[in-house]
Amino acid sequence: MNASSLAHRASSRFPLFTPQRITAALAPLASAVAPLSSHAAGLPTMEDPSRGTGSGIMQTLQNYGYDIVLLVALLVVASMFIGVCYHAYTRYAEIHTGRATWGQFGLTVAVGAILLVVGIWLLTKATGVL
Repeated sequence: MNASSLAHRASSRFPLFTPQRITAALAPLASAVAPLSSHAAGLPTMEDPSRGTGSGIMQTLQNYGYDIVLLVALLVVASMFIGVCYHAYTRYAEIHTGRATWGQFGLTVAVGAILLVVGIWLLTKATGVL
């Protein structure tokens, strides 16, 4: 037996192009060619940015960028709030173990509230620059 007859035997036992393989290979192509409206059925439409669509694509992208910066600023303020709450909670727990006093807890809450107000004010001024 030579090499070509072995290759012929192997290909007849394991055919390369079966109907199942052809269907599996063409299924993604068929879904890509299908109309896009069938893929987006039931999905909401994309909203315009808060500053409007603008007069061109660049201005629209800048307006979306502005919305992204506002979202990041909101996340920064939320993380500040969580940090202040966590610190106040740990100070409250220290009161019950005897390592802190109520005055220290009140000072922690007051300074945290002032930091939150200053942080919100600074981020509001910073987004006004955009």
